[in-house]
Amino acid sequence: MGIILWIIFGGLVGWVASLIMKTEGEQGVVVDIIVGIVGAVIGGWIMIFFGQGNITGFNLYSFIVALLGAVILIAIVKPIRRRNSIKIVNK
Repeated sequence: MGIILWIIFGGLVGWVASLIMKTEGEQGVVVDIIVGIVGAVIGGWIMIFFGQGNITGFNLYSFIVALLGAVILIAIVKPIRRRNSIKIVNK
């Protein structure tokens, strides 16, 4: 049951992050799930770095931490995707 909850949680976090970063038309459900799960890992790592590492369960605090990580992930990947798409169009 745990993996199903991670997929649902990741999809929800990834979708909200894509709405915030205005990339919802560029990525599908699978990418939303991946962004959400990886964002949760990044957000958890950042919170450990700031001494707030006791993040457990699926609650509002976990959602916000995962959302923070997902937004950071999209902010890093977005310029790289644009740069690569410009190179492809110019070739």
